[in-house]
Amino acid sequence: MNQRLTPATALLLTLPPLLWAGNAVVGRVVHELIPPMTLNFLRWALAFVILLPLAWRVLRPDSAMWRHWKRFSLLGLLGIGCYNALQYLALQTSAPLNVTLVASSIPVWMLMVGALCFGRPVSRRQMAGALLSIAGVLVVLARGQWDLLVRVRLVPGDMYVLVATLAWAFYSWLLIQPKEKEPLEVRSDWAAFLMAQIVFGVGWSALFAGGEWALTDARITWGWPLVAALLYIAVGPAVISYRCWGLGVQRVGPAIASFFANLTPLFAALLSAAFLGELPHLYHALAFFLIVSGIVVSARR
Repeated sequence: MNQRLTPATALLLTLPPLLWAGNAVVGRVVHELIPPMTLNFLRWALAFVILLPLAWRVLRPDSAMWRHWKRFSLLGLLGIGCYNALQYLALQTSAPLNVTLVASSIPVWMLMVGALCFGRPVSRRQMAGALLSIAGVLVVLARGQWDLLVRVRLVPGDMYVLVATLAWAFYSWLLIQPKEKEPLEVRSDWAAFLMAQIVFGVGWSALFAGGEWALTDARITWGWPLVAALLYIAVGPAVISYRCWGLGVQRVGPAIASFFANLTPLFAALLSAAFLGELPHLYHALAFFLIVSGIVVSARR
């Protein structure tokens, strides 16, 4: 049963959006230096190396990971092989405004997937929270000027974000499936649980990257900017954020956790203020109030 949303859990679920905002900024900065599928593959290959000292036992031939390979292969495909690869791909062609706008629909998709595929009813309070949270995202995207939203035009890249959002919704719900489907020696160790996903996720990512190099004119421009970007996205948005997200989802459930994902565009705006010299505006405070209100409304019992 899901626990009540406590301040500690709220903090736990706030860290991933902050790291994901940085991931989006970094992904856009290096999009001309490395192809998107290759970026995703190298990211998770580095994450594999980082986790290896903590979770090497899960690779042993007698590990429970191999007996449950179908489950971990699916988690690796949805959460590692598809989600960020599709976002990186979208950033090649879509404007950041469009990408963030489509991704902001994640609470709605999370509730829909839970209701249709996992038998989880949706309450009016949850729907109200979703609308409040999305309203906060729209305030950030519109920058206080609603006519900007009217001029938004969707492009193929936006569809990649939509597919990525659906993949993340299914991934999050699968994280809390009955524990009897999960081997205890893996579930009880967060590093082993994440490593079990990465093992298969790296395989999927390598497959997609191989197709990218075979079908496109892919090339990598190596340098310190790319190396620093890879280290950041492997440590922060990969290992740390997935650990915090997985633990938060287990505590309060995917439906409530999904509202925290809408903090990502707000953090992106704050990061722009910190690193690009763009000062915060009044609408940032309004957006923060709406997003947090959506979280509070949806989490109340």
